[in-house]
Amino acid sequence: MIRITEIIEKAKTYLPAKDIALIQKAYVFSAAAHAGQMRLSGEPYLSHPLEVANILVELYLDGPTIAAGLLHDTVEDTSTTLEEIESQFGSQVSKIVAGVTKISKINFSSKEEAQAENIRKMILAMADDIRVVLVKLADRLHNMRTLEHQKHIKQKLIAQETLEIYAPLANRLGLYKIKVELEDLSLKYSKPEIYTQIKEGIKTHEVAGDKYINKVCKILEDILNKNKIKGRVSGRIKHIYSIYHKMETQGLTLDQVYDIIAFRVIVSSIKECYAVLGLVHALWKPVPGRFKDYISMPKANMYQSLHTTVIGPDGERVEIQIRTEEMHKIAEYGVAAHWKYKEDGTRISEKDVEKFSWLRQILDWQKELKDPKEFMASLRFDLFQDEVYVFTPKGEVKELPEGATPIDFAYLIHSQVGDHCAGAKVNGKLVPLNTPLKNGDTVEIITDPNKHPSRDWLKFVKTAKARTRIKHWIRNEERETSIALGKEVLEKESRKMGLNFQKLLKEGNFLEVAQEFSFKSEEDLFSAVGYAKITPRQILNRFLPKEEPSEKKEKEESVQTSSLGVKIKGIGDVLIRFAKCCSPVPGDPIIGYISRGRGVTIHTLDCPNVKRMEPERQLEVFWATEVKNTFPAKIKIICENKRGVLAKIANTLMESETDINSGSFHSNVDGKSEIFLTLMVESSAKLYKAISALQKISEVKEVSRLTMSERRG
Repeated sequence: MIRITEIIEKAKTYLPAKDIALIQKAYVFSAAAHAGQMRLSGEPYLSHPLEVANILVELYLDGPTIAAGLLHDTVEDTSTTLEEIESQFGSQVSKIVAGVTKISKINFSSKEEAQAENIRKMILAMADDIRVVLVKLADRLHNMRTLEHQKHIKQKLIAQETLEIYAPLANRLGLYKIKVELEDLSLKYSKPEIYTQIKEGIKTHEVAGDKYINKVCKILEDILNKNKIKGRVSGRIKHIYSIYHKMETQGLTLDQVYDIIAFRVIVSSIKECYAVLGLVHALWKPVPGRFKDYISMPKANMYQSLHTTVIGPDGERVEIQIRTEEMHKIAEYGVAAHWKYKEDGTRISEKDVEKFSWLRQILDWQKELKDPKEFMASLRFDLFQDEVYVFTPKGEVKELPEGATPIDFAYLIHSQVGDHCAGAKVNGKLVPLNTPLKNGDTVEIITDPNKHPSRDWLKFVKTAKARTRIKHWIRNEERETSIALGKEVLEKESRKMGLNFQKLLKEGNFLEVAQEFSFKSEEDLFSAVGYAKITPRQILNRFLPKEEPSEKKEKEESVQTSSLGVKIKGIGDVLIRFAKCCSPVPGDPIIGYISRGRGVTIHTLDCPNVKRMEPERQLEVFWATEVKNTFPAKIKIICENKRGVLAKIANTLMESETDINSGSFHSNVDGKSEIFLTLMVESSAKLYKAISALQKISEVKEVSRLTMSERRG
């Protein structure tokens, strides 16, 4: 456990005395607040805030940030209040602590909703003070370093969240060291076998690798000396996660990953950067398409460097990064190296926000995304994507995620430009609206007031802002259509039942009925009828005499059971089909979705497609008590590639009275086999019983039910 004296000694090298006093005071307060508390490792709880503070000191952050690191868990885990923090340490420290503290006093309907709201809170807080997220990243880094003390299932969940949110966030802020460590630790706990395989593989190459690094460094140093350029050269083997990512995305084995060694040349000026690049390319042949100039076109996190891959000594691919000392400082410490805090406040200025345009975009669209699943999906996408930089016709640089299209560009300029986009020119030529934009493209949008968003745009747009605006327009348009259709259906049914629809409408009778069905307005009620969520008779029966037999009949028909064993609440006989994306089976929580011309499609409640459904077209559905059919369900088995394993799997399924409908398999980069099977089962209980039986086979390492995004066959 690190001691406060060590942290103070490091802080003294760059902080004034008043900040040192603040840190010392925060330590004493934190020690008293956490007295008697222990971590899962058995260490005193105080060890955690101390380690967090140490990470912040190593980033050379200011006194209030380090003090907040020491105090960050006091409000959440002790009886301390934010008011106490503010009175003792001032508003800067209390704001950072408030931003880091989880929302724990609200009852959320799901863990996912709680996660989304806590991330949303952090994003909003960091817009006011970027130090909030620096403390949060330091907190997550130490938790990842001590993750072995958590239960296995929690390790995987925390590792996945770290890989999806916190590592990309560190990358966006230019915190390279933190990003690399978070990625490697996430892989260690989410895919331990692959992590170990790559780690051991690197060790076997280490001796030869060190010799090669020394050889190339000597050549590069000689180039600098010969041309009288002052600088320094270093080489390293790339970190484990980056090697794994390359293996996964390119389908390679470890032996096939060539450029696992990277070199860095640090010089004094930008002019020398380009001079060294020319000298390197004169000596070694550059690999086409692998040169990137982040000096003339910096990344959103202010990262600047020249990147090139060349065929170096012995025919090996070698990646070389060339930058100045100032660029190197920002590359290592990112926003922590850049940020300057004022005595009188820390709110981000407009000029600073420009440097983090991605943060402004997140703030823009997060206000519109109310659904927690959609918010998290959009955040993951926006954080993960690499950037492309394009120009407006006036020469302004705009940043977009890789693969973005003219539609994304149009919505980035303004919502109205996106809503009325009729065409686009890229570099002066007309292009289809789904054309992916490339670095350096000049984009011009052609608008037409009579043009409107198309549902097809959702198939190719990349930015959350574009997706949200398109969905918003479609929902409004479809709502108007559904209201008109609902009124038309009600009027026709009214005539059959001897009621005067226009009179009922004029007298405002439908508002009371709408409230009975928990709708806020008549329009909501008519829209529900238009979407077939409620039958016209369910509404119109309210205006008939109590003894009218048709009301009794309606009640009898309010829940219909299909021949496929699904009950639908609120509508009569309708065509039902099961979604192929999630293949629901009896026992799964399910939801219905009204598809135009195709009746009702049944999805599992956790199907990835459910989050993209319009709420107005969702239906409450549930399984009948007795279902006699069998249903397809896909599973994935990871097992050792040994003779006879397939036979064992087949026999186990036969003993479980589970039929195999189809299957496929292939070998993995780690030497194991992946088997994909479609089973025919009567219920989810039967499926998980079969999965449990398969997990008992000694050669089988993992068995899981597949979602759409995981399927391969």
